[in-house]
Amino acid sequence: MKPESHSISDVLTKNVTSFYIPPFQRSYAWGKPEIERYFSDVLRIIDSELDTKQNDKLEHFFGVIVIKDEKDGFASKSVVVDGQQRLTTTLLFLIALRDLEADLAKKEIITQNYLTNNASSFQDKIKLKQVTKDWESYRALVNHEPAKSGIINNAYLLFSKLINDKKKSNPQIQFDHYIKATTKMNVAVIFLDERPFKGEDPQIIYETLNSLGKPLTLSDLVRNFVLLNMDSKNQANIYENTWHPKIESILNENTSEFFRDYLQYKKASSIKVVSDNNTKEVYHLFKDFVNKTFQNHKDFISDIVRYVNWYKWIITEEVKDTISTNSSNNSEIIELLRNIFHDIKAEAFKPFVLGLLEYNQCGANGIKLRDDMLISILKTIRTYLIRRRILGLSQGENKNIVLLIKDRNIEKLANAEVTMIDLLSNMFYKMRFPNNSEMEKALMTMDFYDELKKYSKFILGKIEEHNAKVAVPFRNPKIAIEHIMPQKLNNRWEVELGLNSDHIHKTYLHNIGNLILTEFNSEIGNKSFADKKVKLNTSSLNFRLDIINKDIWNETSIQTHQHNMITWFLETFPLPDNYQKKSNWNTKIVENDESNTFSPLDDDAGNMAQGNKPTAIYIGNTITRVTSWQGIFINFIKYIKENQDYDFDMILEENTVVKWATLKSLIDDNDSLTNRYKTFDGKIWDKVENLSNDELFIHTNFSASAFMDKIAKIMNKFSMPEDFVQISLK
Repeated sequence: MKPESHSISDVLTKNVTSFYIPPFQRSYAWGKPEIERYFSDVLRIIDSELDTKQNDKLEHFFGVIVIKDEKDGFASKSVVVDGQQRLTTTLLFLIALRDLEADLAKKEIITQNYLTNNASSFQDKIKLKQVTKDWESYRALVNHEPAKSGIINNAYLLFSKLINDKKKSNPQIQFDHYIKATTKMNVAVIFLDERPFKGEDPQIIYETLNSLGKPLTLSDLVRNFVLLNMDSKNQANIYENTWHPKIESILNENTSEFFRDYLQYKKASSIKVVSDNNTKEVYHLFKDFVNKTFQNHKDFISDIVRYVNWYKWIITEEVKDTISTNSSNNSEIIELLRNIFHDIKAEAFKPFVLGLLEYNQCGANGIKLRDDMLISILKTIRTYLIRRRILGLSQGENKNIVLLIKDRNIEKLANAEVTMIDLLSNMFYKMRFPNNSEMEKALMTMDFYDELKKYSKFILGKIEEHNAKVAVPFRNPKIAIEHIMPQKLNNRWEVELGLNSDHIHKTYLHNIGNLILTEFNSEIGNKSFADKKVKLNTSSLNFRLDIINKDIWNETSIQTHQHNMITWFLETFPLPDNYQKKSNWNTKIVENDESNTFSPLDDDAGNMAQGNKPTAIYIGNTITRVTSWQGIFINFIKYIKENQDYDFDMILEENTVVKWATLKSLIDDNDSLTNRYKTFDGKIWDKVENLSNDELFIHTNFSASAFMDKIAKIMNKFSMPEDFVQISLK
């Protein structure tokens, strides 16, 4: 490894060098914040140059560029391992400067010195070969041609505006000042030695570095791990013919998510949702798996590309591909996938269903999952999920559903050795498959309209489809949930409901017994029941039949409709006869403390907190008993404050923990904030004696899930491990 210090201008003006950004490197990613920051750094250098009082003129360190040289005929080709964002940004800046300059000689200086190279083997003798996605736009700009809209052109246009605006506000700054500034922007250039015994693995270098302002994604790291050690010819071939067209162009922004779910399926274990804070951790799990499982990277590529289209069917809301050659089966499978992953949004089942689709599409170990079996399994999963959502159950799914892949369970399903309901009803209590009694009890009393806002149209739409035996466009905004008894009572409805009209209204307004789907919600609003029946008689939806044959809409009518709706629900999302009343969980499994505790860093921490009561917070070796989520948060902040391992001042910037001096100004602007901030003793400011400017207050007016999010952010800021903070539920 040979590090050298150069200005960005020196790097780019080498006459015999062309720069090659490998096609698999991520495309240009700098947006307005990064570009404005770059331009601000340029202006600071120029201001220093123009300031006659400054003897030591300002320079700016612009980061690291890692290069691996390859011979390209008589010229040299520098493969850019890291630093492509910096190089591209500088060249886009220079193109904008060139195009705004009137002096032809100066324009030519930029084109000849920075943008082109007579020894270049790239199209139009362009010095820097961009990644595939950016190449045409960049080439157009170099050649004075209009570029298609996109991030490259956006950067060029923003630089043009910034230079123009500065010219108007300060005409003193000229072309030469900008060129001079590039000679003062220094980079550390690392030249990698090609000799293998030197141990300078480009992939390790790449993993160690991060591009300014844009953290590397899991997709970036995996792609480079697979391709970076190859020579540029093989890199280009595999990327252009396999990796890009068969993975990235199909999955786009979902590629990192795909890698994680592929790994969960292969390892049959739960892996955290990828975030900026744990990308490297998930990546190293992925790299270890590939190194241990495959003889070489080509074998790995051959394996993973098989799963891309199957995964696309999971993440695509409206699948146009053919999953089954039987048109009826095809439509049903596509709709069930949409129900599970888009209507119910069940992330936890992605790896499991990926395995089902593998067995359905090509089989494994000589066994194939038939269409009818796949449909039956997906229906069972859909029933399991919607029943649990009605009871507000989702905690534990992300960690435990993926474990169903173990013990060859997908193969056993395909071989009819086990059923899906057997698997789902054999988990511990909190992962149970709710029976009919639980459903009846919940649906009779719950606020169906508000509590199930995410799922109510889906449920009613599926009940309608079950009764009418035809597809129903329940996702169409024109299809709405209608309250038969209106949300606002008028005199006619008070008479209709009878003496207990207020009680009936309060009790049943949002109950499933007072709701149907219609095509004209806004048209019938507060009309009388007789008028509503007239309109409903013109509806094409089957629901109307349970309403229009009634003469009056009162408590008895609502209860009758409620009974019918619950019956239809149980028929639409059914259990086999022998599961309808039984306890659908493994009663032999004694749930340990882990089933009742979670970390704020868990994927479903917000869901676990919402609607539950905490009993204790475990931080390191300490345990504190609590009765509220506010108590959880205060005790966590208190621990950070009292522990010298953490820089408490780092969390004072976020208006979550503030000093009295700051809070006082906030309250002066908004008096309603008074009760939202409390001391570590739980007091609001006007209950504190001898109040000083340094007295600390904690913002405590958040939902349970928001508290989890805030604790998670602080844990990530201080690099706390997942199990360092655990919360116990009642």
